[in-house]
Amino acid sequence: MESVVEVNEVTEVKSEKLPFELDLSLECAVEDASKLSVEDFYKKYFIPQKPVLLKGLANLQPAGEKWTIDWFKDTMGDLDIAVFDNNEKKHVYSTTVNPDFKMKFRDFLDIITSDKPSSIRMFRYNLYKQVPELRNDFSCPSFIKKNIMKRFGFMFLGGKDTDVRLHYDVDYSNVLLTQITGSKRVVLFGPDQSKYLYKVPYNTHSLADVKNFQDWPALKYAKGCEVIQEPGDGLFMPSGWWHYNTYLNGGISVAYRKLAGTPSGLWKGGSFVALTMPFDKVMNMIMGEKWFARKKRICMERAEKAIREIEAKKN
Repeated sequence: MESVVEVNEVTEVKSEKLPFELDLSLECAVEDASKLSVEDFYKKYFIPQKPVLLKGLANLQPAGEKWTIDWFKDTMGDLDIAVFDNNEKKHVYSTTVNPDFKMKFRDFLDIITSDKPSSIRMFRYNLYKQVPELRNDFSCPSFIKKNIMKRFGFMFLGGKDTDVRLHYDVDYSNVLLTQITGSKRVVLFGPDQSKYLYKVPYNTHSLADVKNFQDWPALKYAKGCEVIQEPGDGLFMPSGWWHYNTYLNGGISVAYRKLAGTPSGLWKGGSFVALTMPFDKVMNMIMGEKWFARKKRICMERAEKAIREIEAKKN
């Protein structure tokens, strides 16, 4: 994960680090995508903002059977694609928007399907822009198709044990993430758990390395759920929901988004993209590591405060 090296340098935490397990006891609803109506989806999940695993969603379109690793290699293996490297420390400083390097799509697919841990991944990649006909195979699912963002499908690819740091989406949008091939573990936390998740100021990601969660005492108090996405499964993640993803094996997924359904959600997403993110980028350029050190200190202080408050309620 991007933040491992940097965050382990933090020494401000005063809480005693006692062994604990993440509380993932909350349950995520599960529905058969072929039997759930759009009306029921809105009534049961979109309006109340509850996550749901939609079994077999990809199989409702041609991509469910057509999109295999070998098919991508044969049809577009010579494409130049941009990838991120989790070993690059720079990504911990701010919300990541720029990839690290380019390579042939075929070579990337060989790496992620080698059954060996890998640090590189394709993140929020618009392969539809390079190959527009892919929309014929997997367009925006009907559950969120009434949507000004319905043409913007982004692809996510990674290999065994590759993870995506704990975060929520920068525009505060609702996300429907569909696993086409491979399997993925997704840990979800609602927006009400943010105070325990070491949110980096002026960003939408966590400072915490979830792989080594016991090093982050406030995570003990967060309550979430765990979902395993098998090939074909879609996962609806409402606005502002935190997610930490781990590829269990080489896989491909596609995300379509729908803007937040409330004025407050629209303001959070719009103001972050238009104001907060550019401000943070400028401060990183001006102050460098000093700016991140300040954000890191604030982050740790807020987590410590959350621990003190919840412990005080117990006494």
